[in-house]
Amino acid sequence: MLHLRLIVPAEKTDAVVCLIESTVGTTHLAVLPGAARDPVGDVVMCDVAREAGDELIDKLRTLEIDQTGSIAVENIDLSLSLRAEKAEEAAPGEGADAVLWEHLRDFTHEESTLTVTYVAFLVIATMIAACGVVLDNAVLIVGAMAVGPEFGPLAGVCTALVQRAPRLALRSLIALLVGFAAAMVVSVGFSCFMDAVGLFSEGQLEGERPNTGFVYAPDWFSFVVAVLAGAAGTLSLTSAKSGALVGVAISVTTVPAAANAAVALSYGDMTQTWGSTQQLLLNLLGIVLAGTCTLLAQKFFWSKQRERTGRRSQVR
Repeated sequence: MLHLRLIVPAEKTDAVVCLIESTVGTTHLAVLPGAARDPVGDVVMCDVAREAGDELIDKLRTLEIDQTGSIAVENIDLSLSLRAEKAEEAAPGEGADAVLWEHLRDFTHEESTLTVTYVAFLVIATMIAACGVVLDNAVLIVGAMAVGPEFGPLAGVCTALVQRAPRLALRSLIALLVGFAAAMVVSVGFSCFMDAVGLFSEGQLEGERPNTGFVYAPDWFSFVVAVLAGAAGTLSLTSAKSGALVGVAISVTTVPAAANAAVALSYGDMTQTWGSTQQLLLNLLGIVLAGTCTLLAQKFFWSKQRERTGRRSQVR
């Protein structure tokens, strides 16, 4: 269940209440007349089944409540109410499958913004991966994958393509390009420093690396894994089962490929640099392609679900 807290201009309160009452899957409606001070208005609260939340929020935005008042949405971790159970049963579909597009746009806007923290995480992840590829240590590679924050901007690109939001697309692309460029430049310097103090050597990079050699040898298998990871990551963001995102982070070789390219570049090995760059681009392409297709499929599914719900309402 979701909890909605609205600040509504007094002249729109009746329309909002009627909208909530007519939406399948809502309950626990409460109205506090004149309770809001900034902006001035009434406070309207209700609970709504997750699968009906997106439709209700869209209709509230049609009434311009987000412009004249406010719409706040919270997840309810525990709701002990027979009415809530009946509301969930009445709402179409399953809550775990529901997509809250406003929440997704808000999340991707935040995660795809180029910030010092984002760049710092990506730089640190790439340096960890650089140690992993030189030492041929799979544990360090997995750790670097988990630290890397690049899935946020990738999800932003997918969301922007589906929602036709050019500003979000541009912001996400800038975060990706600038972030990886900064991480690779710093990692080149890091590799030179580690070589100077005797911790890295060209022999380690050029030697046999059974555990990490895949990061500069792109193939169709790499693309397939990236596609599967992109679909799983998108589902984890749009559904209630967000815990799967960690598993996605350690299944693609974006950060390790960037790290290997940086280390190889510091030693002038253009073969590995180009191979790693291809691996990086192949993974990014696979994730964006799969993520976009997944969002389109979810959008189509829920549009059909709304049509069926609307027909049932008309029959009743």
